[in-house]
Amino acid sequence: MKISSNFDSGNIEVISIENPENIQLKIRKDTNSDFLQWFYFRLVGAEGYPCKMHIVNAAETSYPKWDNYEAVASYDRKNWFRVPTEFDGKNLIIDHMPLYNSVFYAFFAPFTFDQHLDLVSKAQQSDLSVLKHIGETVEDRNIDCLIVGEPDKSKKKIWIIARQHPGESMAEWYMQGLITRLLNENDPVARKLTDVATFYLVPNMNVDGSIHGNLRANAAGRNLNREWEKPDKEKSPEVFYIRNMMDETGVDLFLDIHGDEELPYNFISGNEGNPGYTDKIKKLEQSFINEWKKISPDFQDEFGYDKDKPGEANLSIASNQVGERFNCLALTIEMPFKDNAKMPDPIYGWSPNRAEKLGESVLNVILGMVDEL
Repeated sequence: MKISSNFDSGNIEVISIENPENIQLKIRKDTNSDFLQWFYFRLVGAEGYPCKMHIVNAAETSYPKWDNYEAVASYDRKNWFRVPTEFDGKNLIIDHMPLYNSVFYAFFAPFTFDQHLDLVSKAQQSDLSVLKHIGETVEDRNIDCLIVGEPDKSKKKIWIIARQHPGESMAEWYMQGLITRLLNENDPVARKLTDVATFYLVPNMNVDGSIHGNLRANAAGRNLNREWEKPDKEKSPEVFYIRNMMDETGVDLFLDIHGDEELPYNFISGNEGNPGYTDKIKKLEQSFINEWKKISPDFQDEFGYDKDKPGEANLSIASNQVGERFNCLALTIEMPFKDNAKMPDPIYGWSPNRAEKLGESVLNVILGMVDEL
């Protein structure tokens, strides 16, 4: 048997692999950082063997609440399904008998750099879309932004970014669903939206971290979603260049797409703690929530993060900074690594396909309230 992770987004260290029922593994820390949680590895040579893979540092991860979590597996890296997983207080134990000699396991279905390149390359071929190079990452990779809809001063400026935290791969699946629908010229919702708004879409804010197999950090070890108040051009260029471009275009609506390791729900986090929080923004937030609940049964607002007290928001967080900076509706959208407890799926859990569908559905919400922005 052989376990490896020397590929795009891979992350695992092998301690022992002599006994298939007691394979010992360890998650590697993020690049230049102490964050750790994302794993993605390949097991070869175990067809027909009952395997128990013990991730021995699961209790030391950044978010060690592993209850009701199941890892994902795939034989072809396209169809990802859930496999029995338990946490004994120390080890995360993946219990699975592979049907084929090569099988991949991951924290969530990966969205690789090749997939990212395919996404933006296909999108740029639409007459509605232009691919803009904004700047370079710490490791000198391109920061890609898709501009959809002809820019015009009379149009609303809608910014949607994803994957500030690279291990939250469901965020780019979400963006793939959103982008594909927005560029469908036979979709009346998409056609209307591109008539009245210009979209600035960043499918992956943290390309370096994604390739390295990080959970939250970029190549310099920075958590990009804590860099928005004073972004460092050298250590967090991804935020530096994007925020500068926002200053040039203006922002009427901002969505920041994430995944949550602990809560098994889809939900949003608003700006109630911002110093400039107004009744208008509060009303827009509630309208957004109400509209999305009507459109997608996968979305809810019963469970989520604790609300900030007035004036106590952390303005280094993207949605807080953008909301305050542009006096606009700015929301963090969270999806689960686990299943959606409101609508569970025992085979796939929360999956790439459902993330894509959620991304598609938000366009109806935006269209329903674009005139209010």
